[in-house]
Amino acid sequence: MINGLGVVGWGVGGIEAEAAMLGQPVSMLIPQVVGFRLSGRLTEGATATDLVLTVTQMLRAKGVVGKFVEFFGPGVSTLPLADRATIGNMAPEYGATIGIFPVDQETLRYLEFTGRPAEHVQLVEAYMKEQGLFHTPEAAEPVYSDTLELNLATVESSMAGPRRPQDRVGLGEVPRKFAEALPTLMRPAPVPAVNAMGRWEGEGGHPAAAVAAPPAKPSKATLRIDNQDCVLHHGSVVIAAITSCTNTSNPSVMIAAALMAKKAVDRGLRSKPWVKTSLAPGSKVVTDYLELADLMKPLETLRFHLVGYGCTTCIGNSGPLPEAVSTAIAECDLVVCSVLSGNRNFEGRIQQEVRANYLASPPLVVAYALAGRIDIDFHNEPLGIGIDGPVFLRDIWPSSKEVAEVIARSIKSAMFRKSYAQVFDGDERWRGLPVPEGDRFAWEPTSTYIRRAPYFDGMPVEPAPVRDIRGARVLCLLGDSITTDHISPAGSIRKTSPAGQYLVSLGVQPLDFNSYGARRGNHEVMVRGTFANVRLKNLLAPGTEGPFTVHLPDGEGMTIFDASLKYAAEGTPLIVLAGKEYGAGSSRDWAAKGPRLLGVRAVIAESFERIHRSNLVGMGILPLQFAPGQNADTLGLSGKERFDIPGLSDMPKELTVTATSDEGKVTSFKALVRIDTPQELLYYKHGGILEYVLRQLAGKS
Repeated sequence: MINGLGVVGWGVGGIEAEAAMLGQPVSMLIPQVVGFRLSGRLTEGATATDLVLTVTQMLRAKGVVGKFVEFFGPGVSTLPLADRATIGNMAPEYGATIGIFPVDQETLRYLEFTGRPAEHVQLVEAYMKEQGLFHTPEAAEPVYSDTLELNLATVESSMAGPRRPQDRVGLGEVPRKFAEALPTLMRPAPVPAVNAMGRWEGEGGHPAAAVAAPPAKPSKATLRIDNQDCVLHHGSVVIAAITSCTNTSNPSVMIAAALMAKKAVDRGLRSKPWVKTSLAPGSKVVTDYLELADLMKPLETLRFHLVGYGCTTCIGNSGPLPEAVSTAIAECDLVVCSVLSGNRNFEGRIQQEVRANYLASPPLVVAYALAGRIDIDFHNEPLGIGIDGPVFLRDIWPSSKEVAEVIARSIKSAMFRKSYAQVFDGDERWRGLPVPEGDRFAWEPTSTYIRRAPYFDGMPVEPAPVRDIRGARVLCLLGDSITTDHISPAGSIRKTSPAGQYLVSLGVQPLDFNSYGARRGNHEVMVRGTFANVRLKNLLAPGTEGPFTVHLPDGEGMTIFDASLKYAAEGTPLIVLAGKEYGAGSSRDWAAKGPRLLGVRAVIAESFERIHRSNLVGMGILPLQFAPGQNADTLGLSGKERFDIPGLSDMPKELTVTATSDEGKVTSFKALVRIDTPQELLYYKHGGILEYVLRQLAGKS
């Protein structure tokens, strides 16, 4: 969000951050700067969320991975600081390193309003003007590497889904787009070749008789919740969450949601009983001004109760659905939906039983909680029947004037000063935690949360020469937009998963599993959770979803973790083949640490996201990029070949990869080495950044 203030800064991977804490520099290529010209102003009814989803769609289409984006033009001065911060905070979703706004009069107003000393604000103004960096509408436009433009007046009410933040959909198009996406969201039909083929058939024996397809499941379920008869079907909304740092720190959309809740309650509407609702602001200031405006009560009446501050539903911490809802989804294989005001809606991230996830503004989250289904036509269908008859969305949508009036009387500068003064205090439980002393961490062998990782086991004082990759097998053959959530999910742990079975073996009850994110200090859990996303589609194992693959060359189906153990026992190195945007999403270090512990030595993809590519290098995994226009499909690769990648000791900018099928067919292709800087090459030759840092520290001592 600092980019909204004109502060240059960007996220790094956890591995880079660990190294920086130990004195290592962060290296990067000099980025191109893409100018994004804004003109006009937002129209009545358009929100900051609608704007940021439009910007995300445009910049993903443009392609700005590894680039800086700077917003300029006359439209900048029409955006309040909160809207700019909303756009800046979505930079990972549109792929840029940063999305920065210039400093102008609005920036100074915000600094003053949020309690910065007057002399500080004056210094900022004087310095930026002296440097020629202070923006005014009549200022000359800078020269950029490339540009694109958006007229703010064209921004319409929008959502994004059902899988990616860049998949923006106009509000009126949501029902049709959901219907079009529905076949791709349903559970894949099982493929006997993967799920039932034994060694006999795999080695050429006569196939078993065909098994009849199971009877089709009903497309709707009737259930009873809170003494009400309810019907769930494809498209039912079962989660409505006002959550995430991006939107819940923006007063305009939060006040709009609360005003709409008040109008809905006044008209006699209530959230549908099957919808799990929650409110998780990004700042305590939000609840302060909602309470001052007397707007918390209507939100709570619609069951949008405060559940905490910070990451909740957006990162997969929604908790379980009501048992009746969960049972109905399973029995009928329903494709149900979540609607949240978060940044990310990747597959399997929000809730494992929810297959379609949509990003929306907080007021739209309230609207879908009232409607209870994603396929509603808001223009022609009512949200529900109130005390005076049908109530439409237009009847309760607050005007920008109403929102501005509430903001003016309810948000005070003192709120920010009070919140900032207490930000590090914590509650009684936090202050009551025992704090160990000493310079070295005391490992607890019985801990299921923090265990000593094996990264340094057997590490020599001097790095060994880099070994070529010979006879590697493909662990996963993946498509486009494989996110770090696919590679290392952060949400709940299933009892039947390898990680769940491991915890059960230690006596941990399923109720106490917590999440992958909470157990990231335990490598035994995290390596078993690598590629464990329930929506992962490994093309080596067609007809499956989740952490499954086939062991080669025998073709035996098994979990990815079990296959990695079998390959390790055989001394077989592993690689991953993928499409575009590999590693998008959260800067999750375990998305590189996990594959390293599985035995993955290289990832060959059409393109990489910035932080994940860096993390791969940091863990000693070689990122290779297909030549433009090439991928596993165009090269005719099935993923069942053996792969050789020689020349790693010299590490040229381009390597030749050779794939040999079991029938002897040889396919060779060029791949770009995505080790981008000399410092990264040094890390790679040491086996990773952690090994390099340890050797540096040992040398100094």
